[in-house]
Amino acid sequence: MTGQSDRGSRVAAGGLVVTTARILAVANQKGGVGKTTSVVNLAVALAQGGAEVLVVDLDPQGNASTALGLEHREGTPGTYEILVEGRAIADVVKRCPESEQLWGVPATIDLAGAEIELVSLVAREARLRRAIEAYLPIHAENHRPIDFVLIDCPPSLGLLTLNALVAARELLLPIQCEYYALEGVSQLLRTVELVRTHLNPDLRVGAVLLTMYDGRTRLSAQVAEEVREHFGDLVLPTLIPRSVRVSEAPSYGQSVLAYDGTSSGALCYRQAADELVAAGAK
Repeated sequence: MTGQSDRGSRVAAGGLVVTTARILAVANQKGGVGKTTSVVNLAVALAQGGAEVLVVDLDPQGNASTALGLEHREGTPGTYEILVEGRAIADVVKRCPESEQLWGVPATIDLAGAEIELVSLVAREARLRRAIEAYLPIHAENHRPIDFVLIDCPPSLGLLTLNALVAARELLLPIQCEYYALEGVSQLLRTVELVRTHLNPDLRVGAVLLTMYDGRTRLSAQVAEEVREHFGDLVLPTLIPRSVRVSEAPSYGQSVLAYDGTSSGALCYRQAADELVAAGAK
């Protein structure tokens, strides 16, 4: 995957080209599905492949911020200030250590109270969309145009996730290859339909990513087959394996691509990133 910038941003993978910023909400209200891990590693893989990438951490736990090496102690300006105080992304965005082309907006514990504070605000569900729309031309003027915005959602369907779905054009849905994998997915898809009907007609399910695959078990294979039957071509071909290296990397403030670039997890996330680019060019 290579990247270049002329008339807008262009990222090629296998001859396929993306010409406008793709904004993806990465969401699954069921926790423990590899959501944040996938945001971080896909973002790094895309940036290493030549894309200009922005990660917006909307999860109060701030795990994506940790893994990307971003400061996110309480009081650090980030997504809370954008959503609640109306701060501009340009005021809080930071370049991530792993790539010159990777940028992040951190989440702090302050974000945990944002759901309540947003309730009384005008157009509360569209605050992130407006912030991103305002930032993209600023970033393009000062750096390169953004190719991908990945929004890491909390494991819930509250106002934070709603802001992500209103801001995004695509939903990237991570599903773990374990028992009850599809539990709760139907509720998320109903929410997507409601958002599309009332708030964001451009929103669609862009891709499904199968995570935590264990090739030693029949269960993983059965779940993968079930998900492919349900979602068809939306499922990316690559299976992200259950991996010790993938699990260890965040504690070092790194992606698995930096922590162990030759591991199966790193290789699979690179492949999945290429597939994500290709899926958007169809």
